[in-house]
Amino acid sequence: MTFGFASSTSAASLSPSASASRLLEPAEWAAAGIPLLRNPREVVSGLHARHHPKPSTAIVAVLDPEERLCASASFVRRPAPADGWMFRNALLAQLRRVIPHDLRRRTPVRTAVLLYCREGEGRWTEEDGAWMWGLRDACTLHGLRCGAYITLTGDGWQVLGEGRGGRRPSAHSQPEPFAMSEAPPQAPRTGGPVSEVLRRAAAR
Repeated sequence: MTFGFASSTSAASLSPSASASRLLEPAEWAAAGIPLLRNPREVVSGLHARHHPKPSTAIVAVLDPEERLCASASFVRRPAPADGWMFRNALLAQLRRVIPHDLRRRTPVRTAVLLYCREGEGRWTEEDGAWMWGLRDACTLHGLRCGAYITLTGDGWQVLGEGRGGRRPSAHSQPEPFAMSEAPPQAPRTGGPVSEVLRRAAAR
């Protein structure tokens, strides 16, 4: 499910008055014990195929313990100074729209990840730090585990804090067909006349 907000042509830089307490430095993020994705490319490709993000688009997704997608939502970042508190509110609003909270659980079971499509390089920026702060706080308020923060740029995708990334998809690449973002079905191994008929039909 996709929800659009006011359009934005470029990400605004962090204002001098923005509080440093509302962003996370890479070292703080690494020390937070963020769970690693088992197959980050599959997650990135799946979200890219579902939401077709353009620069300034944020995608928040909730994964179950097996890393299956429970819900996701995308929205365009507002053209305002980067602020972790505002990002937290935007992410929390999207989570509340697409999935019930898990606040009654003693321990979080589901994990929220954030993919942010932007211009520039994949290296950490202060804007990324504000998104990280916002994601962590939104997860706490919705009863979720805080998961990976992923940037999608013209160079490809990058899981910040993990050193894992890839060249496709990128901020400017066409989404893969949805079926390609998941495991393709195995071809049947049976032989005989039926298989021959199917082979000939497929060749027409």
